[in-house]
Formats: sequence, structure tokens, C-alpha cells
Amino acid sequence: MDYILTNISERLGGSNFGKNIQSYKFAIIKELKARARKLNPDILLIDMGVGEPDMPAGPEIVDVLYGEAGKAENRFYSDNGIQEFYEAATGYLQKVYGVNHIDPAKNILHGIGSKPILAMLPACFINPGDITLATVPGYPVISTWTKYLGGEVYNLPLQKENNFYPDLSSIPGSILEKAKLLYINYPNNPTGQVATKEFYRQVIDFAYKHQIVVVSDAAYAALTYDGEKPLSFLSVDGAMDVGVEIHSLSKAFNMTGWRMAFLAGNSKAVSAYGCVKDNTDSGQFRAIQKAGIHAMNHPEITEEICRKYSRRFDLLVNALNESGFDARKPKGSFYCYVKCPKGAGSDVVFTSAEEVAGYFIEKALISVVPWDDAGAYLRFSVTFEAATVKEEMDIINEMKNRLSDLNLVF
Repeated sequence: MDYILTNISERLGGSNFGKNIQSYKFAIIKELKARARKLNPDILLIDMGVGEPDMPAGPEIVDVLYGEAGKAENRFYSDNGIQEFYEAATGYLQKVYGVNHIDPAKNILHGIGSKPILAMLPACFINPGDITLATVPGYPVISTWTKYLGGEVYNLPLQKENNFYPDLSSIPGSILEKAKLLYINYPNNPTGQVATKEFYRQVIDFAYKHQIVVVSDAAYAALTYDGEKPLSFLSVDGAMDVGVEIHSLSKAFNMTGWRMAFLAGNSKAVSAYGCVKDNTDSGQFRAIQKAGIHAMNHPEITEEICRKYSRRFDLLVNALNESGFDARKPKGSFYCYVKCPKGAGSDVVFTSAEEVAGYFIEKALISVVPWDDAGAYLRFSVTFEAATVKEEMDIINEMKNRLSDLNLVF
């Protein structure tokens, strides 16, 4: 008798595990891309849906890892992190974001990437029946773990009419009574919107009034363009009283696979996270933390990355607008979020962004990410692979030509 299936937790579907789970959009896109490549082996698939940097971490960061990896003192568990990393993170927050009130002994703990931090935070605050307020479209990890723990999720749609900010005033009182967490993410994935100090002040007042813990996901915070300065939630008065912020080295320093991030903010919230973390993992490899220290001590690395992305955005936005889209260059992140076409030619009508994305792959070998959470939108990324400026221009021009051949209707 195979009893394993019947012993699977209800949070994963119990005995129905694997039977009723809707396919994840990225898995569907991956399958469609594989099929398109197989059917068209001689045609380049233009991947504008990539959600991670197209280049590896710089050689100076790699050299630090190489030099530290074999040192005997780095072989030990790091548990909740090494003090040198926290001191560097404190300096980084001060230099890049103007956050001057962080105590490295009380207000910061590292994580093995930002995803595990998001996964652990609900365990710090959510009891069965409690509610997490989460913006959509967005990264789903904190919502998934809220549900795993018996909590509920109340989604806050990011609408163009509200400049892709959540409408906090629309939340019913019955929801607010049970709300424990508010998840926000700026610069935002996928909309590309950036936060303002005024918006953060509204969030702080809202959180304080309703006694809600704010989780600010700042994975893209350092990636800003055209004079827009990086902004931290923690730089606004009162933020430390109501919440925490997650910073990642993945996007800012091309260290995606290195899994290096940190949580900063309210000391009690950070301590609670540390308690869960201490019972979940044994810390990131010390040599990687030391490579992260080097990265944070050299924010000019990010400035160079931003110059590349900004250049690519100028090319991409012009090409999309010439193809019929209503595109605007974002002030942050590496995503361009555009409303879907209504159809193609005289006989194709789209009913969802997912349909459009599939059509683009099948008919034009262009891969994008669809979002249907708050209207039908597509996410184009500037992290497509291109080694030179000429290659960037060639790829964007080829994308524009293929889109033109589709005869899109808006």
C-alpha cells in the first residue's frame, strides 16, 4: 500500500497533491519556448521575459569568493550571519539610501536570498485566520506561506488608474481587523513603478493606525534611472516602528545564484525572523558573505549596471511604441509593463495576457511574461542576452520587425 500520498499535508492538497494544481505560468512559458525552439531550430528565440540579470557577477566579486573559499576560518556554519556582513550592510544602507539609524547588532540579519526571508516572515506573525495584505500582480511567496500557515490573503490590485500603488483606503474594516502583514514591492515587479516618500508616509500611517507589520521587498531598489534616486522605506520617519525591508544582492550586483540578501528594520521583527531562521537554516557560506561585503562596499558596480539597463530601456520603449503599444520608460526595476493588444490581424481575438504570450512565442518566437491579475498586461525585460550595444540594437530591431508582422490590434 502506498500511504505516502495520503500522508501529504492538506496545505499541499493532501491526497489530491499533484492532481488539481494549476500549472505555474513560468512552467507553461518554458514548455512553449522549448516547443518553439524545437520546431524552429534555425531561428533565434528572443527572450524578453527573463527575470534575472543577463551577466554574471563582476570578476572583482568572484575574486573575493575565490580567495575566501579555501580559508579554514570560513568553513564553519555562519548561523545568523557574520558581524562584518552586518556592518557592511549598515554602511551600504547609509551610503546608497541615506538610512542613518541602523544598529548592525539589532536591526539586520542576513538571508540565503530574499525568497527564504519572505517565506519565513509569515511564520513570525501569521496565526490561523490572520490576513496578509499583498499587492498583485507580484511575487507570491509571502502569500503562499501565509496560506500554508492557515492564514488568508487579501489581494490589493495595482491599477494604472492609481499609478500602480495599492488603494489602502478600499480595504474593508472586517479585513483590517484581522490583517497582520502588508507586503509592498518598489521598484515594482512587474509594473516598474517606484515609490515616493509621500506613498511610504501613507503606508506608515496606515500600518500604525491598524497595527500592521509592513514588509517592503526592495529587491530592485538600487536599479533606478534618469535621475531617480534609490529610495528605501526605512529612510522615511516612522518606518522602523512599523516594519522591515528586504534587500537583495541578486539584482544590484548580478549575484542571483549566489543567494545573498538581508532583512533590516524593526528590531523586534528582525529578532522574530532570526528565531525562525535559526530553526530553518545554518546561514550562508561565509565566503559568499565576504564577497557580498565587497559588493556593498562598491555601489559603483550597480551604477554601471543601471547605465546598461537604461540604454536598453530607451531602445525597447521606442520599439514597443512604434509597434502600437503604449509604453513608458520605468523609473526603476528592469521591467516594462504594457497593456496587451486586443487581437492580431482580422481574425484573432485575445481574451487574456496568457493567450497573447503564447501567441507571441508560437508566431514570432518572442517570449514575454503575461499578467492577468489586474487587467491583461505583458512584462518585457531588459535583461535579454546581448554582449554589445550593437547586439542590443539588433535584437530590439528584430523584435520590432516580428511584432510588426503580427499585425497587432490595440
